[in-house]
Amino acid sequence: MTASSERERIERLPAAEAKEAGAAVGIPEMMGDLAVFQILLRNPPVAAALNGMLTTLLWNGTLDARLRELVIMRIGWKTGSVYEWTQHWRVATQLQVDPDDILAVRDWQSSDRLGPAERAVLAATDETLDTGTISDATWAACTEHVGGDAALIELVVAIGNWRLFSSLLRSVRVPLEDGVAPWPPDGATPA
Repeated sequence: MTASSERERIERLPAAEAKEAGAAVGIPEMMGDLAVFQILLRNPPVAAALNGMLTTLLWNGTLDARLRELVIMRIGWKTGSVYEWTQHWRVATQLQVDPDDILAVRDWQSSDRLGPAERAVLAATDETLDTGTISDATWAACTEHVGGDAALIELVVAIGNWRLFSSLLRSVRVPLEDGVAPWPPDGATPA
């Protein structure tokens, strides 16, 4: 059973109510249209904190947006988070990340589409998901290909942030928004 077919564990606020609750804590109105914030806004301070992190990482970050989105897509795939994969498919493609590059994260070790920077951040992602830390060899590759200290810190925070979101989305069973097809572009799911 996929997350999209399971019943949410916490009822969503109606969009208008979510937007009002969000406005009271400084969350942009558009976020009230998202199922995840319709649930998160049952706890406005937590929703505001998470929105602050998202705003920083998505719109004000130093980590290359393409690399960030590949990290998020890998986390969504590896953890089986249908909401994360589906939402960030849209984000990544709007950022002009080639759909074939996104699909390559499913089995990135075997793909010839990804270069050294992509391979470094995807290795960092897998190692963090598997062991909770990035190995020295992978850290060295990230240092070489990702950027300076600010980008490296952001990489670690991004992995942690979207791992947190994957756990939240799956545990609370955040449903996809009405009319949104899961697992774009082909409906394939992790084994």
